[in-house]
Amino acid sequence: MASRRSLPPASLLVLALLLAGQLSACSGGDSGEDRVQIGRASRADVTELVEAPAKVAARATATLRAPAEGTIKRLYVADGDEVEKGEVLATIDSPSAREQLARAREADGSVAGSGAAVPAGLDLTAFQRGTDRTARDGFAEARKVAAQIPDPGRRASVLAGITKAEGEYRAASRAAREAVARLNAGLGSVGQAVSSITAAQRVQTRAAVRSAERTVRALTIKAPFDGVVGLGGPASGAGGLGGMLDQLPQGLPGGAASLPGGAALGGGAAKDAASIATGAPISAGDAVVTVTDVSRLSLTADVDETDVLRVTEGVRADVEFDAVQGGTYTAEVTGVGATPSEATGGGVSYKVTLSLGNGTLSGGGAAPRPKPGMSAVVNLRVHERRGVLSVPSSAIVSSGRESIVWVVAGGRAQRRVVGLGAQGDTTVEVVRGLREGERIVVRGADSVRQGQELAP
Repeated sequence: MASRRSLPPASLLVLALLLAGQLSACSGGDSGEDRVQIGRASRADVTELVEAPAKVAARATATLRAPAEGTIKRLYVADGDEVEKGEVLATIDSPSAREQLARAREADGSVAGSGAAVPAGLDLTAFQRGTDRTARDGFAEARKVAAQIPDPGRRASVLAGITKAEGEYRAASRAAREAVARLNAGLGSVGQAVSSITAAQRVQTRAAVRSAERTVRALTIKAPFDGVVGLGGPASGAGGLGGMLDQLPQGLPGGAASLPGGAALGGGAAKDAASIATGAPISAGDAVVTVTDVSRLSLTADVDETDVLRVTEGVRADVEFDAVQGGTYTAEVTGVGATPSEATGGGVSYKVTLSLGNGTLSGGGAAPRPKPGMSAVVNLRVHERRGVLSVPSSAIVSSGRESIVWVVAGGRAQRRVVGLGAQGDTTVEVVRGLREGERIVVRGADSVRQGQELAP
């Protein structure tokens, strides 16, 4: 009888591993039940998503600025107050603005009362040209500086005022040139020429008066719409904007020191709530109050160029906020921008705006209303299909430009090329190459070989 020899522990371990390998080979190994799972092609809903970062935006925001240097005479609101359109928020005491108005009116009255500030024996041709040059330089400088006003609505209003004044001056200047030409030709009178030059001068002086009057009216700051108040605000980004029409016609007293359109001009410094109080000094252009209309919130999302062509107006989205754990909100695309922005990781992205709907917490309760400026992640439902033939995403194997699934026929794997439709995170629509109910490999598909025997 042969004696038994015990194997050392290391040999036992090797033998155990060899036996395990043989058993795996007999049952399909890693491609058997442990790795390969069989399922069936069935119908389901498939939603293709595009994820993008986003921020909450208010319906409207307006930063109201001091139109002139002075002090805050009275402050009627505090941070967080709700206000209505037209409500007085603050008043500013500005001796310089009132003095400016007085000087502008004096200059206008001087032209109107004297017929024209033209010394005897003056060359009217040269005088008229000088008036044109002064006006042209003043309007050009006014337009250049007005273009720096950060608020689009205010900028457009000021530029429109300048354009109107320029048009009025061109018409008056043309009449003055014709009158001077007739005088030089011996066909007109000095009185007619002087009257025409005076009319051109008055275009400038009247524009200066209107602008100064608007500045004084703007010392009473009112809410432009219903909203929530925040004291102070950001810097305007435009400095040194006073005195743009200081170049009044030659010989007139003083200057208007203001823009046509009544812009709130000046250094435009940023102001925090602590620096806005009754009696506090203020410079022209400084932020006094910011009003935010939160009646309707929207989202601005940055969608990558590789995805933006799939996003269209009306696409629905699910929204999540870091500030609202477990909350999900609804949204809908209202616009897709055409201007590219440089993406942080290279490439470009495009702005997509969405209207923000209500939110629901994971427990079923209503989610709190987000605030403007909050960060969010939107999942845009760019392609939604209901009740379509579909398979799990794990069943799809990419082979070059083809997409394949492994169909189980006669207990063996058969390669099948399929056409795909909407592609969700976990489920993919199959539009051709597969029939409902067919048995397929739904897990471990990347390890299956043609003709491989698969357990039923």
